[in-house]
Amino acid sequence: MNIQEYIESGILEQYALGELSEAERADVERLAAEHPQIREELNVITDALGAYAQAHAQAPPAGMRERVLSGWQAAIKHDTSAPAPQSAAAPQPQAAPVAESVVRQMPVNQEYTQEAPAARFNWMMAAAIVLLLLSAVGNLLLYTRWKEAESSLAIAQNEQARVASSVQAVQRTLGYRTQELAILRSDQFHSVTLAGMPVAPTARAKVLYNPATRKVYVDVHSLPTPPSGKQYQLWALDNGKPIDAGMLAAATAAGDSLQQMKDVASAQAFAMTVEEAGGSANPTMSTLTVMGKM
Repeated sequence: MNIQEYIESGILEQYALGELSEAERADVERLAAEHPQIREELNVITDALGAYAQAHAQAPPAGMRERVLSGWQAAIKHDTSAPAPQSAAAPQPQAAPVAESVVRQMPVNQEYTQEAPAARFNWMMAAAIVLLLLSAVGNLLLYTRWKEAESSLAIAQNEQARVASSVQAVQRTLGYRTQELAILRSDQFHSVTLAGMPVAPTARAKVLYNPATRKVYVDVHSLPTPPSGKQYQLWALDNGKPIDAGMLAAATAAGDSLQQMKDVASAQAFAMTVEEAGGSANPTMSTLTVMGKM
């Protein structure tokens, strides 16, 4: 049960104004006993209506009660003192004149006529309805603004996430480029130019080799796109023996960036061939694309 929606439904105001059936009143009282928040709201409403009624109530004129009681007593006394009726034949004795009690009519106070309570009740009903409508309008405005703020927050969070992702991508790229620049400018790496062979005369690549750390990097300048299912493989030639130095990624073969290859203990030359995806144990000499000596 949503307690806030129940409070804002207006049923507590109807309870305080006596507009509910016995079953509905019993249900309100049960919920008020179970939920302190409903009980507090009901107390606030009933106290507010009571204060409103008390503020608009007027006391009767001073002495009105005594004058009314005095008039009633005089009227009763007059009725009991009247002579009993006698038969037509008997002579009627002349009764002594009895002084008639004067009962003065009180000035009618318009606020204490029968219409006054109904009018006050109607005013209270109207005031309660107006307050309820104002509360509903205020709640609607607050809800609308809250939804707008929630939507704006979601948009801002999405935009923040997108910007953060872009910044991270730029930072990664910058880190790669910084590392590549350090390798290209390092005196510890020997640069080996790989020239195109007869199968690809215009192909060009570069190998950066550090004999001390055995690190090998490949920088592609221009290589033909390998056939589907094929991949470039780098070979290190040590005393004429080919040693597998790793497979080139598609991005590396396209010249996108440097790629670190397998460590090589010793080499006098490097070459690339086109092999099945995943590599080969021995180079396919018919696909020898580039080669270069140190």
